[in-house]
Amino acid sequence: MTVTQNIEPGLDVIFPLSNLESDEPPLESSLHLQQMLLLIQCLNWWWRDINKINNYFAAGNMTIYYSPRQIKTKDFRGPDFFLVLDTEDRDRNNWVIWEEGGKYPNLIIELLSPSTASTDKGLKKQIYQDIFRTPEYFWFNPQNLEFAGFILFGGTYQPIEPNPQGLLWSQQLNLYLGVHDGKLRYFMPEGQLMLTPEEYGIQQTQLAEEANQRAKQQFQLTEEANQRAEQQAQFAEEANQRAEQQSQRAEQQAQLAEQQAQLVEQQAKFAEEVTQRAERLAAKLRELNIDPDIL
Repeated sequence: MTVTQNIEPGLDVIFPLSNLESDEPPLESSLHLQQMLLLIQCLNWWWRDINKINNYFAAGNMTIYYSPRQIKTKDFRGPDFFLVLDTEDRDRNNWVIWEEGGKYPNLIIELLSPSTASTDKGLKKQIYQDIFRTPEYFWFNPQNLEFAGFILFGGTYQPIEPNPQGLLWSQQLNLYLGVHDGKLRYFMPEGQLMLTPEEYGIQQTQLAEEANQRAKQQFQLTEEANQRAEQQAQFAEEANQRAEQQSQRAEQQAQLAEQQAQLVEQQAKFAEEVTQRAERLAAKLRELNIDPDIL
């Protein structure tokens, strides 16, 4: 999106490498600035813990000097966002090709605006293709959301075909690029949106709150289950007590029945003894010629 600045013709002045400053003008709008910062922030966040850390350089609105004569002339451009892989991650005022071992960007993104769209789609694309030989080039318009990507194939940029979600795959990033809520965003290889640090923090807070709610619910369910188990244990104990009482009553009734049976048996035995004595007495009386029936 940024406009290239040129030095006055004929002034092929060699500058000390470490003193070259970026010649890029301010970004077109706050939308463009926010978009550039978003791309850099998310990439640094994503690569913070993986092997590429300290092995890449990502910048925005920074001048790239590429003069074959190693001079600060008109041979410089300032992409809105660019990424160089396999290089030292350190502070720079600019990217000087001859100071960086001849390394050009692996990926460039231009943010289109009405004043720069034709240059970004024409002259810059040609430079990135033919001189930089940058493997991947994307452009995005933060205002009308126009988005396109190209991959260098056989020395020529070929359009990158979108997937069913409308995302464009970047081999250099090993990520997708796509538009989400009016912003150009990174997406995981599986298609999920890469969160910003702020979004990640909000997500983790929400997940923690949800986990806390689930823990509270689980605790409540456990408490209720314990109460039910305690009630059931109490019911079981009461049932055991009732059963024991019924068993005791049954035993008492059995003992009483046995006692009654013994009493009946004793009474029957006593009656039999009385009958036997009466019969012996009657027999004795008959021996004495006394009729027992008239007594």
